[in-house]
Amino acid sequence: METKLVKIAQLAKDRPKEQFTSLIHLLDEEALYMCHQELRGDKAVGVDEVTKAQYEENLCMNVKNLHHSLRQMAYKPQPVRRVYIPKPGSKKMRPLGIPAYEDKIVQLAVSKILSAIYEQDFLNSSFGFRPGIGCHDALRMLNTTIMTRKTNWVVDADISGFFDHVDHSWMMKCLEVRIKDRKLLQLIQRMLKAGMMEEGILRQTEQGTPQGGIISPVLANVYLHYVLDLWFEKRMKKQYRGQTQMVRYADDFVCCFQSEGEARNFYLQLKDRLKKFNLEIAPEKSKIIEFGQFAAQNKGNGGEGKPETFDFLGFTHYCGESRNGKFRVKRQTSRKKFQAALNRMKIWIKTNRTLPVKSLMDQLKAKLTGHYRYYGITDNGPMLSRYWYGTMRLLFKWLNRRSQRNSYTWDKFLLLMKANPLPKPRIYLSMFGGKVLV
Repeated sequence: METKLVKIAQLAKDRPKEQFTSLIHLLDEEALYMCHQELRGDKAVGVDEVTKAQYEENLCMNVKNLHHSLRQMAYKPQPVRRVYIPKPGSKKMRPLGIPAYEDKIVQLAVSKILSAIYEQDFLNSSFGFRPGIGCHDALRMLNTTIMTRKTNWVVDADISGFFDHVDHSWMMKCLEVRIKDRKLLQLIQRMLKAGMMEEGILRQTEQGTPQGGIISPVLANVYLHYVLDLWFEKRMKKQYRGQTQMVRYADDFVCCFQSEGEARNFYLQLKDRLKKFNLEIAPEKSKIIEFGQFAAQNKGNGGEGKPETFDFLGFTHYCGESRNGKFRVKRQTSRKKFQAALNRMKIWIKTNRTLPVKSLMDQLKAKLTGHYRYYGITDNGPMLSRYWYGTMRLLFKWLNRRSQRNSYTWDKFLLLMKANPLPKPRIYLSMFGGKVLV
């Protein structure tokens, strides 16, 4: 399958208007077996309650039967299991849809086909859920745009409940631009219409693609590629005289403008554009602000206060200065993400405080390193130090609650830390270069 996907990707790249009429045959037994091997065994189960280990007990026959049902177009995805998880830094809950195990295999196989084709079409301004690029790349592009282009205004926008409101008919029209294999399109439509099981009640899914589904990220990118990216690049940019740039990660995006009038005009047209596709802006998460070199100067020359800030990908972006006094956009962990991360750390330490000290410390080191690797970027050192210190205080508190008597004085705790040192805050990524710092 991998060799065939490489050929399809090359064809899609060489012929931007090519429509693929024969793709369903790629879902053969070998491809399904490979997708099974790639899936993790520790993920939540769907409505069938089948785990990877259980599926492997009769793997050859299961894959053979699955392939046969796909060939006969008799395959019907089971409803996804609806669960809710807390949103970071909020009392609200985020809905997730967990597919049945066999459906995960098919979704992974289909997503590979879609990615091979559409990765050739996606614009450089799109970063979410794509192979080889991620959040740090989006942050670098945004940094470069603000620092090197004439950025004076920023539209920070978020689509309200995007994954729950994807219009199925529009989704199929987007796919049909490149895909004419009716069987593959029918299979994807069945996935979208599979339904949802919540507290034993089956609900029909007339719109949306569930977060948690393996195929949902690539479908979301295909949808927003046509709804938003091409519209901005091919139509909106041509209307404006000033410099403009959009940076998008999934349904979260930031647009930079030279002119205030063009920024406000775009925001109004954006609302109309999204309405056409049954989407809308989340007003509490969206705003237009003056941001950039001249925003900092205007506030400094008689203006009141400091320039406004905006949050993107877990960081608060603000106007600052370099060591030589020149304008520079800076970032720090957003207050909401910082508090959410510290709360998760509190819960984890509280739950695992009875582990042997060495095991506890080894796992804690990995968690701290993971936090540093994402948030350890240029200018964010102080927030990393706050996180490290907060973790130390939590560890001291909960180690002393392993029994009714205090286990450690502060001096004894410092001796424990000396014997089992936690990794200190570290900047891993420079916003002015693509390499991890060593």
